[in-house]
This record gives sequence, C-alpha cells and structure tokens, in this order.
Amino acid sequence: MRRQLKEIPALWRPFSQNRWNRYLLTMAVANAFIWMTSILFLLVTKPVYTSKWALILPSNSTAVDVNLPEIGKATSSSGSGIGGTTYDTRANYEYIFTSDQVLREAARLAGIEPHRYGKPRIKLIDNTTLMQFEVSGRSPKEAQQKSIALYRAAQQRLNQLREGEIRQREGPSQRILLAAQKKLERAQQKVTDYKFRSGLSSPDQVKDLSSSIEQLRRQHAEIIASREQASQQLAQLTSSLGLTPAQASSAFQLQVDQIFQQYLKDYSESTATLKLLEAKYGNNHPRVLKERNKRQSSYRYLIDRSRTLLGQSLTSQAINKLALSDSSKTGGRDILFQNLLNFQVQEKGLHAQASALEFQIANLEQRLKRVAKPQSNLESLKRDEQIAEAVFASTLTKLDLGQGDLFAAFPLVQLAVEPSLPDSPAAPKKKFILAGATAGSLFTSLGLWLLWLRKPWMKRVSRWVSS
Repeated sequence: MRRQLKEIPALWRPFSQNRWNRYLLTMAVANAFIWMTSILFLLVTKPVYTSKWALILPSNSTAVDVNLPEIGKATSSSGSGIGGTTYDTRANYEYIFTSDQVLREAARLAGIEPHRYGKPRIKLIDNTTLMQFEVSGRSPKEAQQKSIALYRAAQQRLNQLREGEIRQREGPSQRILLAAQKKLERAQQKVTDYKFRSGLSSPDQVKDLSSSIEQLRRQHAEIIASREQASQQLAQLTSSLGLTPAQASSAFQLQVDQIFQQYLKDYSESTATLKLLEAKYGNNHPRVLKERNKRQSSYRYLIDRSRTLLGQSLTSQAINKLALSDSSKTGGRDILFQNLLNFQVQEKGLHAQASALEFQIANLEQRLKRVAKPQSNLESLKRDEQIAEAVFASTLTKLDLGQGDLFAAFPLVQLAVEPSLPDSPAAPKKKFILAGATAGSLFTSLGLWLLWLRKPWMKRVSRWVSS
C-alpha cells in the first residue's frame, strides 16, 4: 500500500528532460511570435485620428397665418425637424451624409482622393434631435478638415435638394393658381353678364327698394293724417260760414276786383238811400223812383261784372252772401274766408301728395316684384364669386408663403458641436495591443504547460488504477 501511494503522480515529480525542452522551445517560439507581431503591428500601422462633432435639427414646426379681410385665412407651415411618429428625419439625413455624391464632394473639398476618404460613423442619440459624427484621418488636421468638408458638402447637397423641391412644386403650384384664376374670372364674368341682363346694379338693390317703400309708406301715413286734419278744419269753417270752399273762392275773386267793388259800393249806397227816401216820402215819390232806378242800374252792373268774373249769374241773395268789402268791419269774416281757402288749398295739396306717394309706392312695389327673383340669383352668383376670390387669394398667399419656406421638406441643420482637433490617435491603441499580447503570452504558456503536464500524469494514474 505504501508503495502504491508513492507511485501516484504528483505535480512536483520530475519528468523527462528532453520532453520539457521541446515544450519550452515551443512556448518560446509562440510567445516570440505573439510579441513580434504585436510590435510589428504597432510599428507598421499608421496612426488614425478621429474628429468628433454633432449636428442638431429643429424640434418644432413653424407656421405663418395670414388673415385676408373679407376673404379668409391662409396658413403656411413647415414640418418638424424630427419627422413624425413613423419615421425620423435624422435617418434621411444619415443616408444623405453617407451617400457617394456627398462623400465625393467632401473628398474634393478636403483635397484628397475619394477612395481615401472613407465613410463617417454616425450615431443618432435617442430622445434628442442630435446626430453625432466621427470622421477619421491620418493626422489631427486631416480628420478635422474632412469633418468640415463633409459638413459643407452635405449642406450643398441639402440646398440642392431644397431648390429642386421648390422647382418641382412650382409647376403644379402655377397650374393650381392658374385654375383658381380662371375660375375667378368666370365667376366675375357671370356676375357682370347677369347684372347686364337683369338690370340689377348691386346685391343691395332689393334692400334699398324695400327701405324706400317703407319710408314712402311712413310719409304717406303722415300726409294722410295731415289731410284728415285739414279736412276736419275745412268742414268746421264751412259749417260756420255757411259757404262752400268754391263760394269762398268766388268771394275772394269778387273782393279783389276794383270794378265789382265799386259797383257793390254804389249798389249798397243806393239801397241805403232808397230805404231812407221810402221811409220819408213813400214808394211813389219821384225821388224814390229815381233812386230805385239807380239801384237797379247798379244791380245790373253788379250782376254783369260777377258773370264776367265768375262765369255765372248770381242772385241778389248770393251777392249779399259773397260780397266782401275791404272795410274794417268785415275784417273778421275776411280772415275766416281766408282760413277756409287756406285749408282747402292745404287739403288739395296733401291729397295730391298722397296720390303721388301712392303712385310711387305702387311703382316701387312692382319693381320690387320684378327684381326679387333676379336678386336671389345675383346673390348666388356673388357668393360663387366671393368663394372663387377667396380660393384664389388664399392659394396665391399660400404659394407665396410656401415658396419662401426653403426648409419645409429638408429642415435646417446647425452645428451643435464643431469638429474637434484630436490630441491622440484613435487607432492603433498601444495599451490594448500590449494588454492583448500579454494575455496571449500568458494563455499560450499556460496551455503548453498544461499540455506538457497532462500526458505523463495520465499514464501514471492509469498504471496506479490498474495495479
């Protein structure tokens, strides 16, 4: 039993010297290869410098509102810099920045060959509108210049795309504007032709006619009331004087005639003298007969003159009733006669005014009936014209605003972080290479040692188990 325990292999038991030399040589060669290739890589590989910079896109959309008096409202807006919920504008920009056209232009601006430019590394930072760029170069200055050239080339390409987008929109926009203009011209021509055919001058013509009719009706009612008042006063004076307005007019005609007044005066004096003589001498006295003949002559002259003035013969009773003298005793009666005539004239004037207003109202009502239906058609045409005018003005305003917005499809980008000038190379990294070589040497040496140790140890374990 003690002998068997002594035969169990142990790690400290000596092994064959020749076999150890072979493994040691292999280990030395492997480590030499690892370190020589690592050092050679560090010596041969040229350093690479990386310039870092970042762009920022607008996060909010902009809008312009224009209010057009009596027409409407025009709105122009530009899209958000970060796109919508289903896409990210930064992804579009990433594709543009890495396109061959932009890279060739960037290489030209940087003064290097296109195949040496390489592709930039772009990172879209989540929950922001930032785009982070990394551009490599053989020197710090070259990396920075390549970054600046890439930014300028991309800006040129974006400007070209914006101008191309505006040119593409210009053709359809002009066609839309031309169609709106033709529609407006047709609507205006329809309104003009209908006005000419119907005789309407404005859409407010019916309203004006209705207002005129209402105003004339109010005036007619006021005149009718004034005429009724004048008629009542005329009837009252006629009843008081016992004369008709025509008789009062005849009385004034007789009063203003000097010949009739002289005959009336002679007739009145002769009548008074005759009464005195008859009372004094009786009816058959010569003086009475002479005065009676004189009175009859005056009466005949008076009748003839009244027939000449009034066109009709008057009785003595009528003459006495109508006869007015210019004496002060009959002044009150003259005033009443004058008022009677004034009321008559006023009544006739008011009646004439009322008749004229009735005629005007009837004409305006007939005219209103004629223009009422055409007016509704004209209003419909005017509405079409206003709609066409609003569409044309709104379209023109939107096109003007849209043409001025260069950043509607491709938002503006700004440098959030300018291209840096790197202080140290980004590759090769000496620390990582040396650490890798060290780790490789350790693992290689450990592996060879375990391999050297494994075979004799397994043989001795097998013999120990079998015995």
